[in-house]
Order: sequence, then C-alpha cells, then structure tokens
Amino acid sequence: MKQLSRAKFWVDRYDSLQQRLQDTATLWDLSEEEADQSARDEASSEAAKLTGDVRTFEFQSLLSGEDDQNDCLITIHSGAGGTESCDWAEMLLRMYTRWIERRGFSYDTLDYTPGDEAGVRSVTLEVQGDFSYGHLKAEVGVHRLVRISPFDANKRRHTSFASVFVIPEAGEEVVIEIKDEDLRVDTYRASGAGGQHVNKTSSAVRITHIPTNIVVQCQTERSQRQNREAAMKVLRARLYQLEKEKADAKKAEMAKAKKKIEWGSQIRSYVFQPYQMVKDHRTGVETSNVQAVMDGDIDDFIEGFLSHGQAGVMTVPQAES
Repeated sequence: MKQLSRAKFWVDRYDSLQQRLQDTATLWDLSEEEADQSARDEASSEAAKLTGDVRTFEFQSLLSGEDDQNDCLITIHSGAGGTESCDWAEMLLRMYTRWIERRGFSYDTLDYTPGDEAGVRSVTLEVQGDFSYGHLKAEVGVHRLVRISPFDANKRRHTSFASVFVIPEAGEEVVIEIKDEDLRVDTYRASGAGGQHVNKTSSAVRITHIPTNIVVQCQTERSQRQNREAAMKVLRARLYQLEKEKADAKKAEMAKAKKKIEWGSQIRSYVFQPYQMVKDHRTGVETSNVQAVMDGDIDDFIEGFLSHGQAGVMTVPQAES
C-alpha cells in the first residue's frame, strides 16, 4: 500500500502538470486567434506559475527514496571542545529551525541537553512536513566552524565541530516489534529550563533497548508518561533505521555510500574569519553569504547534494575533536 500510494502521488502530480500545460497552450492559441489581450495576459501568468511548479516537481523527483516523504528526527551533538562546540551546536539548531519555518514545516523538541556554560550538548527535534526526511538527509555528517571565538579573551581563531544525524520516522504501516523485557527504563529529574514541575519531579525518561544497546531519552514534556511516549517514538525510528541499514548492507552501493559520509567525516565547512565562506565538501557548492546560511538558507546545499546523486544510505556521524 505504501508503494502504491507513493506511485500514485507521482503519477497524479505529473498528470496535473500535463493537463495544465495543455490548458495553457489552448488558452494562448485562442488569445492569438481572437487578439484577446486579457486572455494572452492570463495565459502568460499561468505559464509563469507552471514553470515554477515544474521546477518544484523536478526537484521533488530527486526525493524518490523509500522514506523521503516521511517525517524525521534530527539530532545535533556538540563535538569535543567544551563551550565552543556547544555554542556551535546551538547555532546549527537555530539554522535548522529557521529552515524548517521557511519551508512551512513544524517541529517539536523531544530532547534538549544544555551546555555547562552556553549552547547545547545535544538536541533532538521531530520535524513534520512533506519530504522532510528527503531534504534533511543531506545534512547528515560533521559540520565544521572556523571563527574568532567570542569566548577567547585573546581573540584567537578556533575550529569547532558538531555532528548531525537524521533518521526517518517509521510510518504506522511499519511493524517494529519492541518487547517489554528488552527495555530498561530509567527516570530522573529534567535539567535546564522547564518550570517547577519539570525540574522538581522525576519526569525525564531514558530508555535502553538491551539487544541493540540503543539509548534514547526525553525530558521536555511535563509528565513522565508524555516523555516515555516521545522516547518510544525515537526508539522506534532508531530501530527502523537499524533494520534498513542491515538490509542495505547487502547491496554493493552501501560501501560506496559509506565512503561519502562516515564516522568523523566533515561534510561542510563554515568559515567566518579570516574570510567568509560556507562550502560543502561533497558537492563543491559554496557561498560567501554566511549570514543567509545561518538564517536557514540551505536549499542550495540540499539540492546540490541530491543532484549529485549522494542520497544514499547514511551512517551515524561522529564529531571530531
């Protein structure tokens, strides 16, 4: 049913564009025959809209992977380097939330661990929106920042790293068996901002899946039940991704994909000083408009990744020291 629904989506979109093209061509021909300027203007306006919609369709055709239409979970981890890396992780968090808002998507914060002095150690967002996984899978890997540190009294240039991991949410039709006896559930008091109730009761939940040693946690909801439900959603997605990776490992393309994004690899550099440049090392896409990128304008990098055929299997990245 999932494959049928996906195929129907593409066929319906193509048929709709084809019909609009025919209608626009007919309207243009009639406007020429009758010398009707208003009809000609209408046809021109529709042609412009159609051109934009065709370009959108062409881009979406790159998002034809099995899970590209799904919602997703995006996790950002700061690398070694203390406050510097935590601050960089928070900057990436802002970049992605701005991008999510620009796309008209929505998100919920499932887990947030603040840094000791500033920034964030790790954060997990649930992103809802059509093709959110198809877009954000381009961001998996290690992101490198070069800047003059605002935390260094001597104004020296520092290099910081943070890793980004994106997994698709398993749809309701996907059956992931999770046995109660395979789970170890720990509760603890939530840390950071959150109000009296969150910080004074053991509402935070950490779940360990014993067979795979996968650990997930949630502490942003007010009740232990809500946090457990959110953590189970993350666990389900993680186990689904694990099963996908096991299946993909049997394919010859898996080895090639791992060479592109592997543990410790850096996919993109953000240079603030001595010059301004953001460059994707996989595709060569770059821009000097650093501020726009940090405000969420990352579509060129995503499209460049998809256009270069890099949308293969992603492995979990690890930040560098």
